[in-house]
Amino acid sequence: MPINAHRTRVKICCISNAQEVSLALKYGADALGFVGPMPSGPGVVEDDDAILAMTKQVPPPTATVLLTSNETAGDIVTHVLACGANTIQVVNHVSPKIYEDLRLDLPAATRILQVVHVEDEYSVELAQDYATKADSLLLDSGRPSANELGGTGRTHNWELSRAIVESVTVPVFLAGGLNAQNVGDAIRTVRPYGIDVCSGVRRGLALDEAMLSEFMTAIASR
Repeated sequence: MPINAHRTRVKICCISNAQEVSLALKYGADALGFVGPMPSGPGVVEDDDAILAMTKQVPPPTATVLLTSNETAGDIVTHVLACGANTIQVVNHVSPKIYEDLRLDLPAATRILQVVHVEDEYSVELAQDYATKADSLLLDSGRPSANELGGTGRTHNWELSRAIVESVTVPVFLAGGLNAQNVGDAIRTVRPYGIDVCSGVRRGLALDEAMLSEFMTAIASR
């Protein structure tokens, strides 16, 4: 059965405290995202020990995803080991060559989620290349050339995202400007394995229960 025929998974990102962990779990999140030091975007947690305390709260099978802007294998491995996450989300367009070192040095169970910032047609080719190295992809709306690596609150060209989903065999998460009002259209257009959301379920900087409930309902009823 094609992976897109399954239930749409949900990753709640920018989790920044124990209360948000509990709230995301209450509403059935499949994955929780914790943002390490980052040049842009909300939800940054500078202290690795604080992230570690939160990842320890999360029971399996829920994934704990550490977002890292590090660009070398050594720095990425050090970061994920310090934070205790079981998945690493690489938000930069790093050289695919570092994957060999990551596979050697990360714990065997650690999954690698590679972000592809969908800016133009080249993004499809880039995603296809990463799909041969990473365990899954996440399509976002950043601009690495401007040191903007996510958390923009903007959508991107979903037709390009759909082309990526249709051309790779690994699971693909869709991110970028998603909320309860547009997530149904996004899923119908792109047909991703999963959805990633941050600002669309937040009021100000805080995870909002009413917005989260509305978002999860919109996904379930799309």
